[in-house]
Amino acid sequence: MNRTERLNAILNLLAESGQVEVDEIIEKLAVSPATARRDLDSLASQRLLSRTRGGAVKGSVAYDLPGRYNRDDHSQQKQLIAQAASSLIPRGAVVGLTGGTTSTAIAQVLSTRADLNVPSNRPALTVVTNAINIAAQLAVRPNIKIMVTGGIVNARSYELVGPFADATLQKVALDLAFIGVNGVDPVLGPTVNDEGEATVNSLMARRASEAYMVADSSKIGQRTFATMSGFDFRNLITDAGITPADQAAFESSGVKVIIAR
Repeated sequence: MNRTERLNAILNLLAESGQVEVDEIIEKLAVSPATARRDLDSLASQRLLSRTRGGAVKGSVAYDLPGRYNRDDHSQQKQLIAQAASSLIPRGAVVGLTGGTTSTAIAQVLSTRADLNVPSNRPALTVVTNAINIAAQLAVRPNIKIMVTGGIVNARSYELVGPFADATLQKVALDLAFIGVNGVDPVLGPTVNDEGEATVNSLMARRASEAYMVADSSKIGQRTFATMSGFDFRNLITDAGITPADQAAFESSGVKVIIAR
């Protein structure tokens, strides 16, 4: 486990109960006491937690989210997807992130990437998002420039939707976009639960030179309420739980499937 993976694992432990002890990190991550303390100090310096005498407690609004963000049966798969997405993002890129648990995991990985935290007089990364929790999570990173769309907050997902969000996205050009979805089907394509989110997701994908749907394998073959039309669905990042038949179905329709391992 490398340093970035350790930091993400510590944040996941913290999200589960609101606090984490050095001894717990030592036991669960198989690291030395000195490494555990250094990792906690690093996260505290990034304002992602608050240090205590024997560990740490929550210190970021990024955890004060709707319940589905903290009760996720597929968090490990989403961390792998987030790592795969991060590997596609070069320093200096302009990146679009929609809302959702997988996109939030991507933001978490980006917030701890060493090359994005090197002091510079220019942004190491520019992130355009309609998710206010992602904006809050990355706002403490001085080298990451954040642009938040306007719109009305969907309280279930913390996503901004509506004509103000659409108008903002019409004025930006993205290098990459990572689009969270509730279901993705080889025939119907990606779908989400809310029609307003579907509109924003589609527009963000269209504004990017390359757009990636990000969905853990539990969402493969699922269809939800609102389709995402108006863009060419060509890339999917998922985990190793995708079946060979589903992978073949996507690839036969021209979709590149990236499996995060």
